[in-house]
Amino acid sequence: MITLDYRDKRPIYEQIIEGIQKLIISEVFKVDEKLPSVRSLAMEMSINPNTIQRAYMQLEQEGWIYSVKGKGNFVSEKERWLSSKKKVALDTLRKEIEKAKELGVTKEEIINLL
Repeated sequence: MITLDYRDKRPIYEQIIEGIQKLIISEVFKVDEKLPSVRSLAMEMSINPNTIQRAYMQLEQEGWIYSVKGKGNFVSEKERWLSSKKKVALDTLRKEIEKAKELGVTKEEIINLL
């Protein structure tokens, strides 16, 4: 399911976020499907429940999941998390293009690359 790399420099909660995102994209977790509870996933992965809670909170903020009080966390509709992912990708691309321009990369070179 989700594998953690303790040698990875990223925090555990970020690895969990990435793992859940991959499971959602590959449709292992389907739209409106209930995710494992914070407590059960923490026990399964042998980590602190606060780490799982932090990952779930960020996934919810980014539109990947939604929570229903007293019921749990569920996968959001594809359009919701896809638009969030696209926004991040476009922001990253925009920043990298600005860096490239500062280094003297021409507009034509950027267009050819794209």
